[in-house]
Amino acid sequence: MPKNTKVTQREHSNEPVTESVADLLSLEHPMDYKSSQMSMGLSPGSTAPGKALLPSPDPDAEDGRPAWNNKLEYILAQVGFSVGLGNVWRFPYLCQKNGGGAYLVPYFILLLLIGIPLFFLELAVGQRIRRGSIGVWNYVYPRLGGIGVSSLMVCGFVGLYYNVIIGWSIFYFFKSFQYPLPWAECPIERNGTQAIVVPECEKSSATTYFWYRQTLNITSTIDDTGGLNWKMTLSLLVAWIMVCLAAIKGIQSSGKVMYFSSLFPYVVLFCFLVRGLFLKGAVDGIAHMFTPKLEKMLEPQVWREAATQVFFALGLGFGGVIAFSSYNKRDNNCHFDAILVSVINFITSILATLVVFAVLGFKANVMNEKCVVENAEKILGYLNTGVLSRELIPPHINFSHLSTQDYAEMYGVIKTVKEDTFGQLGLDACLLEDELNKSVQGTGLAFIAFTEAMTHFPASPFWSVMFFFMLINLGLGSMIGTMTGITTPILDTFKIRKEILCVVCCVIAFLLGLLFVQRSGNYFVTMFDDYSAGLPLIVVVILENISVAWIYGTKRFMQDLEDMLGFRPYSFYYYMWRYVSPAILLLLTAASVVEMVVSPAGYNAWVESEGSERFLNYSPWALTMAYTLVVVAMLPLPLVFIVRHFNLISDGSNKLSVSYRKGMMKDISNLEEQDEQRFILGKNPSETPSPMPAHRAYLGPGGTQEMTNTNYGTSTKTGYQNIGSPESEL
Repeated sequence: MPKNTKVTQREHSNEPVTESVADLLSLEHPMDYKSSQMSMGLSPGSTAPGKALLPSPDPDAEDGRPAWNNKLEYILAQVGFSVGLGNVWRFPYLCQKNGGGAYLVPYFILLLLIGIPLFFLELAVGQRIRRGSIGVWNYVYPRLGGIGVSSLMVCGFVGLYYNVIIGWSIFYFFKSFQYPLPWAECPIERNGTQAIVVPECEKSSATTYFWYRQTLNITSTIDDTGGLNWKMTLSLLVAWIMVCLAAIKGIQSSGKVMYFSSLFPYVVLFCFLVRGLFLKGAVDGIAHMFTPKLEKMLEPQVWREAATQVFFALGLGFGGVIAFSSYNKRDNNCHFDAILVSVINFITSILATLVVFAVLGFKANVMNEKCVVENAEKILGYLNTGVLSRELIPPHINFSHLSTQDYAEMYGVIKTVKEDTFGQLGLDACLLEDELNKSVQGTGLAFIAFTEAMTHFPASPFWSVMFFFMLINLGLGSMIGTMTGITTPILDTFKIRKEILCVVCCVIAFLLGLLFVQRSGNYFVTMFDDYSAGLPLIVVVILENISVAWIYGTKRFMQDLEDMLGFRPYSFYYYMWRYVSPAILLLLTAASVVEMVVSPAGYNAWVESEGSERFLNYSPWALTMAYTLVVVAMLPLPLVFIVRHFNLISDGSNKLSVSYRKGMMKDISNLEEQDEQRFILGKNPSETPSPMPAHRAYLGPGGTQEMTNTNYGTSTKTGYQNIGSPESEL
């Protein structure tokens, strides 16, 4: 044994031994396995076996893992990944649907109970083990190594359709460079000598028609594929080229891109907020948004949707959070990062909600005034034909300057007097509240409601360009995180050039993404959004929580955090990880399963003849495809568990970083190693401590009982000498 190692130093010292074998080994240089038959190699430049090795001054540099250039790049990357399109179009919709300002209460409570603790957990395990999702969960508990594979598959499914949305935004972005905007008015078609408005557009609206017909050119059912939409195919190709260029160099390129893609959306949101506050009706929209309906807080559905939104807003379970944090130094304060990114995410959601409802309030006022004009013309027609008596009209009402209040008064009188025949008149109440309640979610909000509102803005092309450029950047930030969640575990497992891997992944993804740029592609986007990411991700995060808190051990994990961060995390996290978060996640899983069973499986199809959507049930093949997405995404979980339980494959520990690999070396020269362990620690090999450093004992939340390591190190039958494998608690 080299004379300058801690082992030989301890032979001549009376000091008590506190380091584990893994601690001692982690100070050795990486071994050159090619030059040693014992796999106990040499440091670079060594000329003979057994030459003394110098301790590494920087353990983070042992495995040659890339690192962030600075902390700001890392924070921007995490913010860019977690803050996405859902903050702009799903959070405002859920607020409006679930009680306005009252919805913020359950959301904030659940952010504290499951959001921040689980986000902190993912940041910590990625930073400590310095591997992507597959390597991390192979280390924590090899039998649940399928967690990382499921994360990778869900990332793949989500990336396929998420980039299609970026493609749509790119199409609208380029269409915005014209005045008037192409979706401002319904197109005119010639019928002989007559010029008439396209019937489909007349029955819906100009923005709706542009979205469904000129953008998607959508079919009436999912069964009718309709062939490829070449405009969307080209847009999707541009989107994948952008993602590939942004991610091709790993964090070296994506970190630079994040400076713009993460910060620019905030510039646009602030510009829209300032502009929106000066629009007529903006205050009505914001007031409607934040008027609390406290009775909604008693409905379980509100809490379920708030928990789901917290869950997806932070990007939990995708693997991107773990992948990004794995490029940090081990002493980085990931606790601060978790709180900072979570708070930024929450503030962004509030900011986006203010912007959305300021603009929608303006739109609601415009549409309400349009409704008043149209119905006033109907009343004038009835007055001229004698259907209505002029005595019904209050004397102070002037039809040339009719306000919404005047119309409401006139509408009330006519409805009271003509109660029996009022329904035949076809008059609308034109209530502002009704218009505000028409707020829609998802693509409908971005590509229909918001675009319609912008047609009424002064300099509308400028605001349209800004809006869709913002969507492109929001989507690009999330896609970089998604791609990192896919490529990092693969790069950790196989020796592949990341440039080649990135290009291959993007090419394959583009080819698979052609499914979504058929004329029926929007229906498949809905299917993947509903089935591929919901339940599988919740199950993944539950297993992440359980594997750390109950299998690896919460006290043990807290001790690792104390050693890594230099301070003891609050006992709040102990109780959250061990009891509260798993309980909430199990309830969320049960609620999601019930929702999937109770809710009819279907989609909103566009009916061209009616100019509106109609809900249709999935046909048998489509329903089979939807449930297959759920099964395929979760299949690695039981599959990996079974094959590793019966020792059919390796536990994957040989793919870990150098410092961890040294703690899980093959059973060579076994007798000498066991003798050495007994000499150092006075224990049997099966009783050696965890490879996670434990220089300071963690006393648990109560601080009264010191944690012991006597049960650690139970060997597995994988062919490795598992010096303190995390599964040793089993």
